[in-house]
Amino acid sequence: MNKFWEKFFYAFTYVTQGSSYLSPRAYAILHRMHHAYSDTEKDPHTPHHTKNVFTMMWKTKDVYNYLLNNHTDEEKRFGGNIPVWHFIEKLGDSWISRLVWGTAYVVFYIYFVPTDMWYLFLLLPVHFLMGPVHGAIVNWSGHKYGYQNFDNHDKSKNSLIMDFLMMGELFQNNHHKLPNRVNFGVKWFEFDPTYPVIKMLSWLRIIRFANVAAQ
Repeated sequence: MNKFWEKFFYAFTYVTQGSSYLSPRAYAILHRMHHAYSDTEKDPHTPHHTKNVFTMMWKTKDVYNYLLNNHTDEEKRFGGNIPVWHFIEKLGDSWISRLVWGTAYVVFYIYFVPTDMWYLFLLLPVHFLMGPVHGAIVNWSGHKYGYQNFDNHDKSKNSLIMDFLMMGELFQNNHHKLPNRVNFGVKWFEFDPTYPVIKMLSWLRIIRFANVAAQ
């Protein structure tokens, strides 16, 4: 992306993630560590070295916070070619911002949830923590349940053949085999709904592919 679109999507990430904002820089390093150490004890979010999904995500939180707040050897190894906007990162990571977004969600529910559907308020914790909830589903299910197209020397799985639930991210086995491939679907029956969006952004010249193989 050019600098304008890079800033735009950085801000758009903050707006769409709201109370569960995650630093793109820290999460990119975390994700690269996950690929390098997939399903080993050094993997920051594998289900195979933790007791349950909650302990897995707690470990992920600890590693993420360490990467966010410290300069580490991991950052030197995995931190190249990552856009950074310190203002948005500080804003999104502040408790004031998280509380403002959380309050906005509650107000939205109060105004728009019918009184006879009070049980929908039970979804509020999911909205407060949408980022971690998404990460828990992808990293737990994507490394425990499903089928494998490739032997990646890890336990990555493709959990769904048409992944509308996680927008293609549950094609974890494919993604670990071909991490630079934009389309996470490989077999003819595997559909990644994010891929057409990426192609559209490419046609509009908002983004460009770093190499032809990625397409």
